[in-house]
Amino acid sequence: MEGPHHKVGLAGWVRFILKALPLAVLVFGCLALLLLVRLIERPIYGQRRPATPYITQFVCRNALRIIGLKFSVEGKPLNGAGAVVANHSSWLDIFVLNASKRIYFVSKAEVANWPGIGWLARATGTVFIKRDPREAEAQVKMFRERLSLGHRLLFFPEGTSTDGRRVLPFKPTLFAAFLTPELKENLKIQPVSVVYRHAEGADVRQYGWWGEMDFGTHLVQTLSAAKQGSVTVVYHEPMRVADYDNRKALAHEAEAAVRGSLIQAGVLD
Repeated sequence: MEGPHHKVGLAGWVRFILKALPLAVLVFGCLALLLLVRLIERPIYGQRRPATPYITQFVCRNALRIIGLKFSVEGKPLNGAGAVVANHSSWLDIFVLNASKRIYFVSKAEVANWPGIGWLARATGTVFIKRDPREAEAQVKMFRERLSLGHRLLFFPEGTSTDGRRVLPFKPTLFAAFLTPELKENLKIQPVSVVYRHAEGADVRQYGWWGEMDFGTHLVQTLSAAKQGSVTVVYHEPMRVADYDNRKALAHEAEAAVRGSLIQAGVLD
């Protein structure tokens, strides 16, 4: 499936360069700073990370400013440890969700080896998991350890990104670990809707990144656009896991909450 493309003319390349250069300096400059801080932070605090998440949040908020994507938040983010589940439309979600709250992404293990993105993910404390039932026990242990440190772990239950105009069914398998006796009694899950609105005159799928779309091409398209739209992060009421009997009910309720905001915003096909 081909995504939305606009022809990048001379003015577009100028816009791309004027945004790409400061964005690269911001991201990789602060990555170097983060790694330096971790040299001190890790021996003392281990995975607790009392300082480096603030660097990540600073980078993400200012990256959105450089891109020109208007950013807003609705609702109240979950305080303390817990899980967050959100719809997934684009690589931009990483900036958007980190900008609104200090979180730790849970990602498939393959991402750790991706050039650029993998390095950033490892540096910022992403939890990598293998989609293998034999790894379930180890994953629950890992989640329990991270949650005990007060971390908020963010999952994308759709399993892939979309064009931003739909919400794919949430995979119940991802919710199974939350229902283990070690976690369910005290764990809360907060559904979050990420709602992109395209710029006036732009393709309605302006920020969607899906299928076989190339990251580099999409990056150029995004930064070279003459007009930028907006994104709103909507925090829904946290769900107490102990109130649900099974993973399907938990997944269905979370999906319904996330889908509701996109319907209300009028962005779903």
